[in-house]
Amino acid sequence: MKKILLSSIIVLIGLTFIGRLSYLQVFRHSSMQVTEDTAIKAIYDYPERGYIYDRNGELLVANQPAYDVMVIPREVKKLDTLEFCTLLGIEKATFLKQFGKAKNYSPRLPSVLVPQLSKKDYARLQEKMRKYSGFYIQKRSLRYYDTHSGANVFGFISEVNDYELNENPYYKLGELKGRTGIEKQYEEILRGRKGVKYIQKDRFNRDIGPYKNGILDTLPEQGKEIKITIDKKLQEYGELLMNGKRGGIVAIEPATGEILTMISGPTYDPGLLVGRERSKNYTKLYNDSIAQPTYDRSVLAQTSPGSPFKAINALIALQENVITPDTKIQCYNGFYVGNKKRGCHCGGGLRDLDVGIYKSCNAYFAGTFRKIFEKFPTTDEGMDVWDKHVKSFGLGNFLGSDIPTGRSGSIPTKKTYDRMYGDNRWSSSYFISNAIGQGEILVTPIQLANMTAAIANRGYYVVPHVLKEVEGEKITNQKYIEKHYTTIDKKHFEPVVQGMANVYKHGTGRGVQIPDLEIAGKTGTVENYTRIDGVRTQLTDHSVFVAFAPVDNPKIAIAVYIENGYYGGRYAGHIASLLIEKYLKGAITRKDLEKRMLDRTLEKEYAKAISGEPFIINERVW
Repeated sequence: MKKILLSSIIVLIGLTFIGRLSYLQVFRHSSMQVTEDTAIKAIYDYPERGYIYDRNGELLVANQPAYDVMVIPREVKKLDTLEFCTLLGIEKATFLKQFGKAKNYSPRLPSVLVPQLSKKDYARLQEKMRKYSGFYIQKRSLRYYDTHSGANVFGFISEVNDYELNENPYYKLGELKGRTGIEKQYEEILRGRKGVKYIQKDRFNRDIGPYKNGILDTLPEQGKEIKITIDKKLQEYGELLMNGKRGGIVAIEPATGEILTMISGPTYDPGLLVGRERSKNYTKLYNDSIAQPTYDRSVLAQTSPGSPFKAINALIALQENVITPDTKIQCYNGFYVGNKKRGCHCGGGLRDLDVGIYKSCNAYFAGTFRKIFEKFPTTDEGMDVWDKHVKSFGLGNFLGSDIPTGRSGSIPTKKTYDRMYGDNRWSSSYFISNAIGQGEILVTPIQLANMTAAIANRGYYVVPHVLKEVEGEKITNQKYIEKHYTTIDKKHFEPVVQGMANVYKHGTGRGVQIPDLEIAGKTGTVENYTRIDGVRTQLTDHSVFVAFAPVDNPKIAIAVYIENGYYGGRYAGHIASLLIEKYLKGAITRKDLEKRMLDRTLEKEYAKAISGEPFIINERVW
């Protein structure tokens, strides 16, 4: 028995020693611990970011080779700094700044000294770098764009900052990360995963081979390719039409919520934010405080919706049974707000719903708006109901799209007017401008497009989004599949849709009809004010237009907002119709509209705020 016990103790002690040695030799050496070992060098192998394709499989974003000059500060020996800087093509001050930054980050770990060398620079440097201890060249890939459009959609990548280095251990100094747009939203999908090789060094700091025969080494994982909902040709054509104009355009496939095009004007070539000139180019773009090319107007510009909002008030009035499509209201060439008369361009006369929409009668919708609130015992109750209906179209809040920036717009509530006038001290006449889409209502172009999609669908929308597939697999996120129903019954949409179809046939949009296409739309002219030298000054109106087509089984819903673009049927109406025809037909028949948009800009109009030249108010001729 004693022999068995003694043997067991010896075996147990032996197993303990073996286990401990195994732990020390294998398991104890995590990648984090390895990188902290001064006798081991980590060499990272960066994968290519995932390719981006448009909805039709056309390439949008790929990669191109680039090279970084890396430094391991503690391995750097005395060198001729001026000679080295001349070789790299950088200033001595830049070298000292980057070297100091690398040394502060880690004397033992590699850092980027000079990022993103071109192929030509690499070929010139690779042999000469050997004479400079502690420096080497590492290959990586940069973005390559197969289009000059879509900068606001794609976004850009740039070096991680100190905060991100502290927050996310995946990133190392000098590495790149998606900063805006799709590149930011889907960073973890697109970036892949970098590989690493660990090299053992001897006591003379010489490489002697793979650490532990490479058992801790990992291979890079290529970023996943994605297909987005954007139509490349439509995006390029839309940006071409926006030349010399400021504003935002969003087009959506109504049934799916897929964003077909998302345009901000003015914009820039996404290729400008690639390579060693990226920082300089971005600074120049960002500091352009007049044109603001980095400001994405398609999701950030908040403005009154103007007359397109009349369709929402019509639907609310029908749902609340305060009007029928045949209800008539007299227009006396305008309506009164207190003692002040607001004009109307419909010509005056009795107006029903159809005529009210296609002639955009302000008086008809002011009367309709009053009827909504007169139904309820108190204005507070009326406002609660109106507010609920409006917000069911996705207005007044973030839609929840996968665009990583945006604004919520604003839909007034009873609290809004309690703050402005006091509790129980206001009535519908105080905010009657909301009847025609002015007043306290603010929307963004993407919200307007989504609202139009909900009308096109006769009562529902799907959250707008830009991701379509990942590695050939369709998205399964319920958020971008689920239908969000409005508070309006389906039956009430048809008379409103008919009125919008008549906008094109014999209404305010008749001048931008497209042959052989049934389109429903609504023009909008939005009053535009700013302060110049402290004085509230009225500028040239904004031009707004929403539309969808075909009227039955719609394939596209669009909203166009053009700053200082005069009335709705002018710039915005032209562009909306051209984009609809481009998407549905693939070719343009209204060459007259196209020529007008390609030839004409609004640069002189935008310059008036600086030059002092008077603005044009309610001017309706070219």
